Amino acid sequence: MKTLLTSSAIVMLVLAAGCRNNPSSTAASSGSDTTTTSAQSSATAASLSPEQLGALGAQIKKQPNDADKILADHGLNEQQFAAAIRRVSENPDDAKRYAAAYKSAS
Repeated sequence: MKTLLTSSAIVMLVLAAGCRNNPSSTAASSGSDTTTTSAQSSATAASLSPEQLGALGAQIKKQPNDADKILADHGLNEQQFAAAIRRVSENPDDAKRYAAAYKSAS
């Protein structure tokens, strides 16, 4: 029991020390705006059809140096684009549609 109490006290001290460097409340509220923006971007990635993702992938292959800009123009980042591609690849019919669009846009 004594070791459990000691361990709990140590954990609480570490957490208290880590929480001391939290940003101010205004920065925290702007962080919630970022979360909302991320959710909207994820919704954008989910709403892209396999054909649109295929065309986007082909465009990135043609202009790899502009990949971040191309994705940003569509409201995505690299991780969201990769997640959307993974979702498409889970469905064989969607994967075929993606591949066809990718080849035609290349």
